[in-house]
Amino acid sequence: MRRLFLFTLMIAWIAGVSFSLPAQAQSAQPSNKLQSALARLAADSFAETAAAIDEIATSGVPHAAALLDALEQRRLSFDPADKAIYYRDASGKLHMAASGDPATKMPADLSIVRLNTRVRSAVQAALGGLDLLSPDMVKRRSAASAVLKSRDPATLPVLETALRQEKDAGIRSIMEVARASILLAAPQVAEPDRVSAIEVLRLQGTQQALTALRSLPKDVSLGVRMAAERAIKSLEHSLALWGVVQNLWYGLSLGSVLLLAAIGLAITFGVMGVINMAHGEMVMIGAYTTFVVQDVIRGSAPGMFGWSLAIAIPLAFLVAGAIGVAIERGVIRFLYGRPLETLLATWGVSLVLQQAVRTAFGPTNREVGSPAFMTGAFEIGGLVITRNRLFIVLFAAAVFIALLLALKHTRLGLHMRAVTQNRRMAGSMGIPTGRVDALIFGLGSGIAGLAGVALSQIDNVSPNLGQSYIIDSFLVVVFGGVGNLWGTLVGALTLGIANKLLEPWAGAVLGKILLLIFIIVFIQKRPRGLFALKGRAVEA
Repeated sequence: MRRLFLFTLMIAWIAGVSFSLPAQAQSAQPSNKLQSALARLAADSFAETAAAIDEIATSGVPHAAALLDALEQRRLSFDPADKAIYYRDASGKLHMAASGDPATKMPADLSIVRLNTRVRSAVQAALGGLDLLSPDMVKRRSAASAVLKSRDPATLPVLETALRQEKDAGIRSIMEVARASILLAAPQVAEPDRVSAIEVLRLQGTQQALTALRSLPKDVSLGVRMAAERAIKSLEHSLALWGVVQNLWYGLSLGSVLLLAAIGLAITFGVMGVINMAHGEMVMIGAYTTFVVQDVIRGSAPGMFGWSLAIAIPLAFLVAGAIGVAIERGVIRFLYGRPLETLLATWGVSLVLQQAVRTAFGPTNREVGSPAFMTGAFEIGGLVITRNRLFIVLFAAAVFIALLLALKHTRLGLHMRAVTQNRRMAGSMGIPTGRVDALIFGLGSGIAGLAGVALSQIDNVSPNLGQSYIIDSFLVVVFGGVGNLWGTLVGALTLGIANKLLEPWAGAVLGKILLLIFIIVFIQKRPRGLFALKGRAVEA
């Protein structure tokens, strides 16, 4: 029994020694790698420095990233006397490179480790490789992009490890493109591996993949070059189609903006026959209301910033609507039936409102932030959709539907339709046409204020904000049909999409000119627009 116990104890000791020796050797390995890398850095040679970068990245020491960052930022130095390496952190404190501990003494003379383009690229690739396995998604995305940019073959092992672990589809896509790009650019890669990398890039279908394929080395085989050319043609065709889809999306978002800006004008123009040149200033007032709301929230309750737009939307409607009612009661009601005087009077009101805003807020642009749910973008195939544009599209659709329901199922909507079709008959039936005019003008101005809330998320908030959209708003109203909401919807989307489809071909300025010529010709054929209102007074 005693011999059995001693034999078991001896086996356990041998096993412990056999397991501890490799572990000790492994723990010593990073230190040896780091010492070798520091010796290379002290040689003050670009080639030795480039070789040291890979050793630092694979050394396993906890301050490897700090060393590489210091090298990139020119905060890594060596003492010419004893060849000791030091680095400074972001705060300027000196550390010993061998251990990462703060330096106990200040060397008399330090020389900065020199960099060139090749060394800097190697540092960026190594830092990217260290962050590829980070639990922080932002760091992993940034690291994958850095590796893709550098295409350093030294990062391939850690990149493949990160690919096996990555679960985020967007980051994984960048990593796959980076790996395929490295295989294409690296020397001595087998032809099947290069062809597989080309297929991966073709399936990715991104601009980055196309760039990687176009930078194929000249010394590749004929089969690899032909496969790359086929993939480039396929990608160019695919990206061209996605470009058209992207422009359609831009046109839809621009049409939504035009719809918000023009829908209030369509109401006032259709019901009252007033050419309101101050309509753009109602948009501006809505944008500045959003700015004031956010400014108050930033100063008093920063935690509620995410609710700033929800608070600004009803306030912008009420403020712009109240100003609209005041303009109608104070100016416009005395000028009915005199369109030229109405145009001049509302133009004067627009100048007064612009100057009032300049006096209150200054002439410079004002910052309006976006809540967290409206920042960033997402991709559907090759289509990139920004969340703030998506919000505007959905918001415009919601405003349009709400307005349709209000006009069809409320007393004000009934009165408005009656006044639009025959004002004298509506008045003889007891409908207070003056009061309806004021409320309709306030409603149109309030909707313009809502447009200002949306535009504050994609445009500069300045006293001239409304002037950028007033002409386009009139074009939408005239093209779609005066006073017809469905015509305004079709007109806004048509002009928005046509504008964005013409821009790549004719340019922004020439595209607008062509659209203007088209509308002039169209109005000659259909003076009442796409959807003309019907009624005795209208047709007369």
